[in-house]
Amino acid sequence: MKILMLGLTGRVGSKMAEYVLEDGFYLHALVRSPEKIPPNLNQRISYTKGDVLHKNDVVQSIKECDLVVSALSTDGANVLSESIPILVEAMKKEGISRIITIGTAGILESRAEPGVLRYQSSESKRTLTRAAEDHHKAFTILEESGLDWTIVCPTYLPDGEATGVYRIEKDYLPEEGSRITTGDTAHFTFSLLKEPRFLQSRVGLAY
Repeated sequence: MKILMLGLTGRVGSKMAEYVLEDGFYLHALVRSPEKIPPNLNQRISYTKGDVLHKNDVVQSIKECDLVVSALSTDGANVLSESIPILVEAMKKEGISRIITIGTAGILESRAEPGVLRYQSSESKRTLTRAAEDHHKAFTILEESGLDWTIVCPTYLPDGEATGVYRIEKDYLPEEGSRITTGDTAHFTFSLLKEPRFLQSRVGLAY
């Protein structure tokens, strides 16, 4: 299986790439700055230098891939909501149906206020919502795409290795969940490659 990865050089993406390669998958990445590819990955992957906001770069990088994994962040702008339509179009033209992305717990359903998302409710402790709004727009686009998408939604995300022990819940954050490491977020995301669960769903992730 050939996987296209976006966000390879990020905190979750780089850990996810290690799992992918160790299991024998073929990994191709779209990266803006190849010099930021971790040394332990550099000789083990192929990549296209480019920008996820440029249609031609996405089209070039996605050729002959079977599945897309995106660990992109909002990057202080609207990268997610602006790139997802480009990616969806390219996937459909290439005949790729499966995409797994890393989102945020803010776009899960609120327990305290049914009918709204966590970032819109009293559950959210953040005063700034710009990043969550960008994730929300990306979620809406995927929801309407007809693709087999899954959005992994970790809560507070400190660096840390995988333990393999965590809680997951469809569409909601596990009760009283307050943190999950980058390692365990990558660990769970990788598990979705092995077993296609939670199709067309968000998944809350926490200890």
